[in-house]
Amino acid sequence: MTGPQITRTEPAAAQVAEILTLAGAARLADGVAPLSEHGVLHVRYGRSGPDRDFIVTARGQIAGYGYLDPPAGPGSDVSGELVIHPDRRRQGLGRALAGELTAAAAGHALRLWAHGDLPAAAALARSTGFERFRALWQMRRPLAAPLGRPVLPAGRTLRTFVPGRDEDEWLVLNSRAFAKHPEQGGWTRRDLEMREREPWFDPAGFFIAEKDGAMAGFHWTKVHPQDPAAPPSAAIGEVYVVGVDPAEQGSGLGRALTLAGLHHLRDLGVTQAILYVDEDNVRAIRMYEALGFARASVDAMYRRSSGADRPAAG
Repeated sequence: MTGPQITRTEPAAAQVAEILTLAGAARLADGVAPLSEHGVLHVRYGRSGPDRDFIVTARGQIAGYGYLDPPAGPGSDVSGELVIHPDRRRQGLGRALAGELTAAAAGHALRLWAHGDLPAAAALARSTGFERFRALWQMRRPLAAPLGRPVLPAGRTLRTFVPGRDEDEWLVLNSRAFAKHPEQGGWTRRDLEMREREPWFDPAGFFIAEKDGAMAGFHWTKVHPQDPAAPPSAAIGEVYVVGVDPAEQGSGLGRALTLAGLHHLRDLGVTQAILYVDEDNVRAIRMYEALGFARASVDAMYRRSSGADRPAAG
C-alpha cells in the first residue's frame, strides 16, 4: 500500500469541491477558516498566471492542500497557505507539505499565513524553520453601540460603485492607497472581477468619495454569507477595504468613509462588524479603537528565509 503523496497540479473540478469541503472541516474543528478569501478564490476560480497548487492524497482522498503565489519580482518573497484535514493531522503531513512549499519557493524566502495563530500552527512553524514575521488583527464592534455621523471634508462627495464603469479608476486609486501593501495594492482587474462574481458582492455597500469628479477614497463593505434561514442580525458585516488617496491622509476622509459603511451595515440589520488591520499600523488601530472596535483575534504570518535548511519530510 502506498503512503500519502503530494502532487503539484492545478485541481480538477471535482478536487476543487473536495478541497473546499476539507477547508470547511478544518474551520469547524479549529474555529477559524484555514484559507483566506484570496486562497478560496484561488481554488474556486483557477489561475491565469503561474500560481502553484499542492495536493496531499491519502487512501484515495485529499488529506491536505497548499498553494503558493508567484513572487512579485526578483528577490521578493513567495507567500502561500496550507491546510491539513483534521482527521489526518499528527501524521507528518503538515511538515511534509511545508517542505514541498519551501522547495518550490526556489530560493525565495517563504511566507505562510496561520489564521487564528493556533498553537499547533505555531509549533509546525517552529519545527520547519519558520519565524513569526507579521500579525494581522481582527477587530470587532457591536453596531448597536452609538455611531457618529460621517462628516466628509469640504469639497468631497459620496456615491456608490458602478460595476462596468468604475473598475479601472478604482484599481488605480487602490494601487496608490496601498502602495506599501502589495497584497492589496497589487490587485488586477481579474482580482476585482472575481469578487464581483461572488454572491456577497453588493455595489450598494461599496462607497466612493470624489473630489472634483475624481475618486479620492473608498469604503467597500461586505456581509459574510450565512444560513438563508437565519435572520439578518446573525450575519457578520465587514469593513472590507478602506483606502484613500495619499493626498487625503489626515483630512478625515478615511474616518468619514468608515462611518458611512458602518451605518450602511447597521441599516441592513447586521449587528456585528469586523475588520482586519496590521498590528504595526498604529495610526489605523487608534482610529478604529476611537470608533469602538477592539481586538478579537490575531492571524500570524510566518517567514522562512531563503538560506534556511529545508525541513525533512516526516
